[in-house]
Amino acid sequence: VQLQAFGGGLVQAGGSLRLSCAASGRTFSIAVMGWFRQAPGKQRELVAAITSGGSTVYADSVKGRFTISRDNAKNTVYLQMSSLKPEDTAVYYCAAGVAPGRAYDYWGQGTLVTVSS
Repeated sequence: VQLQAFGGGLVQAGGSLRLSCAASGRTFSIAVMGWFRQAPGKQRELVAAITSGGSTVYADSVKGRFTISRDNAKNTVYLQMSSLKPEDTAVYYCAAGVAPGRAYDYWGQGTLVTVSS
């Protein structure tokens, strides 16, 4: 499985941005897709995840501001980010796993999101 992320960029605080992650290859094996982020000097953290059935989970820091969605026909997962804050600045990575609750098996390249104050 190959993952390619798009949509990062520079946005002002309070603004919105949408990230996309397209999966290719053995996509039938994917059970869960997620977005992680890593800010400078910090550990990578899970931002949001969605299963093939549509169940979602969010980090507390983004609840109510970010929405993860999935288009199974296009093998693409999206992260709609609203009310962005400077602390959301990070490199965002998409990932895919073959079973929820396990470590993710596949990772895409990161896309940088910078939120200016």
